[in-house]
Amino acid sequence: MSAEDTARTVRQTDGLDPVRALQRVLYRSAKQDPTRRFHALYDKLARSDVMWRAWVDVATNQGAPGIDGVSIAGIAAGGAESVRTFLDGLANELRSGSYRPKPLRRVHIPKPGKQGETRPLGIPALADRVIMTAAKIVLEPIFEADFSPVSFGFRPKRSAQQALEVVRQTANRGRGWVFDADIKACFDNIDHDALMGQVERRIIDGEMLKLLRSWLRAGVFEDGVVSDSETGTPQGSPISPLLANIALHVLDEAWEKIGSRAGTLVRYCDDFVVLCPTSERAEQARRLAETTLAPLGLQLHPDKTKIVDIRKGTEGFDFLGFHHRMVESRKRRGRYWLHKWPSPRAMASIRGKVRELTTPSRVGLEMGVVVESLNPVLRGWGAYFRQGNSSAKFAAIDAYVHERVARLASRKYSIHGVNWSDRFTWDWLGNLGIYRLTGTVRYPTVHALQ
Repeated sequence: MSAEDTARTVRQTDGLDPVRALQRVLYRSAKQDPTRRFHALYDKLARSDVMWRAWVDVATNQGAPGIDGVSIAGIAAGGAESVRTFLDGLANELRSGSYRPKPLRRVHIPKPGKQGETRPLGIPALADRVIMTAAKIVLEPIFEADFSPVSFGFRPKRSAQQALEVVRQTANRGRGWVFDADIKACFDNIDHDALMGQVERRIIDGEMLKLLRSWLRAGVFEDGVVSDSETGTPQGSPISPLLANIALHVLDEAWEKIGSRAGTLVRYCDDFVVLCPTSERAEQARRLAETTLAPLGLQLHPDKTKIVDIRKGTEGFDFLGFHHRMVESRKRRGRYWLHKWPSPRAMASIRGKVRELTTPSRVGLEMGVVVESLNPVLRGWGAYFRQGNSSAKFAAIDAYVHERVARLASRKYSIHGVNWSDRFTWDWLGNLGIYRLTGTVRYPTVHALQ
């Protein structure tokens, strides 16, 4: 797309800011011509409005510094002029061709709900995060024009709740066999050449392609050593989810061509399930997934991938934080509906967070301060899991919060004995202003087919 064409179309797009107008132009162009390959994209990264939007997105998401130690707070401390100087410097590096990404700083974070287990995360330098976000702003609309309705993860105007609703409706229509897939270390193992081959189906801008490859090969800094990256996407970076979706789009395409006969695919980035009418179709779905993922350098985890018979509620499966299981209707015996509630891993995760915020080391804090730190955690967790059949799990977490806060208060006020629930009642906890999950579950369409 030439600069003149872009400018002309943007001027015709009234009521939008320039960045949003640019994205709309790119999306429409890609949607109108599925075979179009885009050039002249790299120069748009250095536009002042694109860079500023990228900065706002990065600053909003916060995040730790990379290996150079430059932080968001450090840049923002100098005010808007300091930010503008920082962004102008990045834009000049892009224009001159002198920009080079720094290796990612490797950290290991605990896996939610898995005591003692961690997963590696690469933290890009702040400058790299801003430029990656600028690239995402420009590239995302082009690939969004191609992405399938079965894909829900890390996409505009799509969410995990939408994916969960498709699962619920599909199961309630009789798809009682579930191929529950787990891609083994997806972000670490995607083949670079295969990924770039998918990118090049739409992009022929040599500078943009070179930039993407430089991020893939930037390496990881850990324990004083920089390790080369021969496979995988920079997990933890702003561009990584988009690149993963571009690579895994081949799975969506395979389902559109022949996979729909096997079952209904629901994918949230690298996490997906296929709901099938028979066990034979579920096996067919497994084979198709294996053969489709292999050219990307990916394989299904042999221990975590399984086929589940959910028809009578004897088995269930976990997907997107929920445990899903068919439950017999109390009004219509013999009729089963798919219910969902927080999975054991999700329950362990929230208990772990509550435990961290109520440890004995916080006994010196005012109880109001402890409650203020707990409430956002409980609200955020509850907002996600309230869509479903979570009442019993919510009550269990409320009881756990009650116990942890009461025991902390017992230590604080040097009150001994085991009958903490008599001294620190629910009324006492409510007067502190603690957020309660009980009563927040929504049941608008729990048993509906549509």
